Amino acid sequence: MIKYIIRRLVMIIPVLVGVSILAFLLIHLIPGNPAVAMLGERATPEQIAHLEEALGLNDPIYVQYGRFMGRILHGDFGRSIHSNSSVLWEMGVRFPATIELTMAAMFVAVVVGMGAGIISAVKPNSIFDHISMGTALVGVSMPIFWLGLMMIYLFGVQLKILPPSGRLDVAITLERVTNFYVLDAIITGNWVAFKDALLHLVMPAVALGTIPMAMIARMTRSSMLEVMRQDYIRTARAKGLAEKIIILRHALKNAFLPVLTVIGLQFGYLLGGAVMTEWIFSWPGIGRWIFLAIGARDFPIVQGGILLIATVFVIVNLLVDVLYTLVDPRIRFD
Repeated sequence: MIKYIIRRLVMIIPVLVGVSILAFLLIHLIPGNPAVAMLGERATPEQIAHLEEALGLNDPIYVQYGRFMGRILHGDFGRSIHSNSSVLWEMGVRFPATIELTMAAMFVAVVVGMGAGIISAVKPNSIFDHISMGTALVGVSMPIFWLGLMMIYLFGVQLKILPPSGRLDVAITLERVTNFYVLDAIITGNWVAFKDALLHLVMPAVALGTIPMAMIARMTRSSMLEVMRQDYIRTARAKGLAEKIIILRHALKNAFLPVLTVIGLQFGYLLGGAVMTEWIFSWPGIGRWIFLAIGARDFPIVQGGILLIATVFVIVNLLVDVLYTLVDPRIRFD
């Protein structure tokens, strides 16, 4: 197992180097000059030239990349061009918000998606099966921004039962320990903040988790149906085992591998794709932060943010691969 994990960790290195090159080159293809963005349109050519020299923008591209990677290897992601604050510090403030939202969305997607998929597979062609799979098809096709706006209008504006934006009501104070608001509320025993943080999570988590929920439901159903046709399931029934034991202990365990693949991939996609959800719900996460930085041509923030998301993505995939070997040890030996 240790050799397998080390081999997978070694394979991560060229992936991250490739991502760093792409992130560095792509940001330089965006039209505009960061020096002009910092100084404003009224800046003189001399001021712009002086700032470009100070930022090292006149150096060859490979020199700028080497300087960028040298800082990254020393744990220095640079400073924001506009706010002059440390990029690493800003990541520490915003990344927990994105992780909290992503985990809440995946919790909704996995619980509802797998539950619906299992019931649909156990009762194929039933009314529940048709309704759940039809809903899953609508969920896959529905744009997140439209769903988010409709939820804000219905539950936030008309019914007023859920807060329409933000992470916490401005009237509530919360001592920051980890910047995960739900966790901080539990640690400090602030149950008013705990309830309010959960209510703020509901709409963005459901909006963000709709597409993965639909995909997990469809994958669980098809995988379960395939397993339920196998001979060992018929043998288990012939032995007189209870249907609940057959489904949970024999069928679900063997049908879980493809579902695990979808869960791992969707978690990574949610991290990178949370931009729209964070923007609609004014969620102060890393997606909204990167989006604003692209418009302002804030190079260090965009490069650092992309590297962070890519690193988390490959780590999640590594964890999924390790889970594969625990669920099916034959993969480890192959």
